[in-house]
Amino acid sequence: MISRIDHVSIAVRDQKKAEHFFRDLLGAVACVGSMGPPEMRYFWQLFSLGDLSRLEIISPTGRGSFLDGFLKNKEEGGVHHITLQTPDLHKTMKHLEEKGIPFFGHNEYYGTIWKEIFIHPRHAFGVLIQIAEFDPRDWLSEAVKLPEETKWQVEKTDIGATLVFSHPGGGKFRLDLDRNELKELMEEIEKAASLKPNP
Repeated sequence: MISRIDHVSIAVRDQKKAEHFFRDLLGAVACVGSMGPPEMRYFWQLFSLGDLSRLEIISPTGRGSFLDGFLKNKEEGGVHHITLQTPDLHKTMKHLEEKGIPFFGHNEYYGTIWKEIFIHPRHAFGVLIQIAEFDPRDWLSEAVKLPEETKWQVEKTDIGATLVFSHPGGGKFRLDLDRNELKELMEEIEKAASLKPNP
């Protein structure tokens, strides 16, 4: 039902200050960002940290933002919600209904490439949970993902090679191997390639 944790969302008062901290000081890579629906009055920006970790920064764009209540008693900001990815939101909704878990905020945005619901903190141990159906690659910078249809790359190093793999979560991950490990891997691949498929 749940594929993975996609990102943690932090609500802040000062978007530029937060972006400077995570991007310039901690090395996060800026991905897509946009204004939210006009009536909600907020801006969001996704960031990648390392190979697979992601962070979203959201901030109000004016009075009457849906974030006003959340930020009211917070000096700078705080963790607003956690986003979980599902391959089929409607199946997830049915499952939650069958288990008696309330949810709200069913929306489909951007031509249905983003579908979401929320579970209120009172039903999720104090944490606002967003569950969404989407293709992670649509939301990432080209710098943190392999080209379309590329599943792996091999980069030669002084001690062997680095294998770079495309991850189902949309990003990529790296595996450093020395020459002996590469030899063992190639032997295992040759064995696997020579095996006859089960009838």
